Amino acid sequence: MVYYVNYGNEKRDFSLPMGWNPISTDDKPPIPGVTNPAQEIKRAMDHPIGSPKMEELARPGMEVALLFNDLQRPTPVHLALPEILDRLNQGGIPDGRITGICALGTHPIPSMDQLRQKVGETAFSRLQGHLFAHDPHAPDNVIIGKTHRGTLVEINRHVAFADLIIGVGECMPHPIAGYGGGCKIMMPGVCSYRSVAEHHFSWMRHRQSRVNLLDGNAFYEEIVDAGRLSRLAFKLDFIINEKKEIIRAFAGDPVAEHREASNYASSLYRVPLSKLADVTITSAYPLETGVQATKALTMAGFCTRSGGAIIWIAPQKQAGSILPLIKEMGSDESAGDFHRRLIIGDIPEHLRSFGISYIMQVVYFKELAEKFIVTHVTEGLSPEQVKMMKFTYASNIQKAIQQVFEKIPQADVAIFPSGGNIIPEVR
Repeated sequence: MVYYVNYGNEKRDFSLPMGWNPISTDDKPPIPGVTNPAQEIKRAMDHPIGSPKMEELARPGMEVALLFNDLQRPTPVHLALPEILDRLNQGGIPDGRITGICALGTHPIPSMDQLRQKVGETAFSRLQGHLFAHDPHAPDNVIIGKTHRGTLVEINRHVAFADLIIGVGECMPHPIAGYGGGCKIMMPGVCSYRSVAEHHFSWMRHRQSRVNLLDGNAFYEEIVDAGRLSRLAFKLDFIINEKKEIIRAFAGDPVAEHREASNYASSLYRVPLSKLADVTITSAYPLETGVQATKALTMAGFCTRSGGAIIWIAPQKQAGSILPLIKEMGSDESAGDFHRRLIIGDIPEHLRSFGISYIMQVVYFKELAEKFIVTHVTEGLSPEQVKMMKFTYASNIQKAIQQVFEKIPQADVAIFPSGGNIIPEVR
């Protein structure tokens, strides 16, 4: 029988050897966006979850901090902000008392032109003079307390002193936090570098810090703690498809709306498995560019048995952003040793300009190389670069299968034709 994975704009066919039993082969078809995005935003805002409407939370005289994520996320902030500004005006708060803040976490700080691109011309004009990008290294970030587990919460001063805090973001499967969105707009969104480092490095390898899990996930629960401590009052979260179209919007209390958004996302992307696979064959599609391509590999790690194999198929045609990661993968340090370095703040010099979530990938990749046989099918990376990652190179899928078959002749096999947008769930 012939199977396939999606690769760029085409399908790549392959066959399985005798002794390999497929336990999952289903593809996830593209999910269409709504026909009227503006109407979907209004619908969500008119029916908030676990909260009064935003305009009912507003009071004349309030100072408002309006948070939104950066250009690394496809969130349609340019569509959402005008509607939010109008509703705050209805509540008695003029534009001049609203401060827009790009909640970038520890990502690079965007220019004003990039902020204009993100928020759109209408919101950019209305927020002129009070539109900023958060600086995680700013000396005037404000310590507001600690979470119940003791994580320092130090946030942007505009947020710390605001009367009403509103966020706009995106809810999608997240390999550590369960799902993006919700209170992540606060932590890491507008927290200081040391707060984000303390939180992320402390909980990044806990076995409950994983996709599709909120309850009992300390990484997520600390984020919620930070959001409540920071007084995040209202959140608008989008579920977006690979074409950057709105599938659905959720609004209201940051925890309650995020819970419903996460459940909805789970229904779209979850792939049930009856057991852990011996071999997982996964395509990075539709997230094939740069570091985004690693999502499929990370997800495969959740459903493959220890000592099993992962065949990771990604073009890597724009591999520039992954090269510093590959360089660090070439070191002899174990995942545990590198993690301990991060905990004490000993970050390699060539990685210091990158965000914390990027640096964390080194630990995860080293762990994957230690736990699984990983074969990388790619045209954008050389065999030498793949070897630096402690992975095995293959020029095509059939060759990768043959290489793994020689080591694992009997296997239950999971095939993910579009591994970049799925949540594997072993029942």
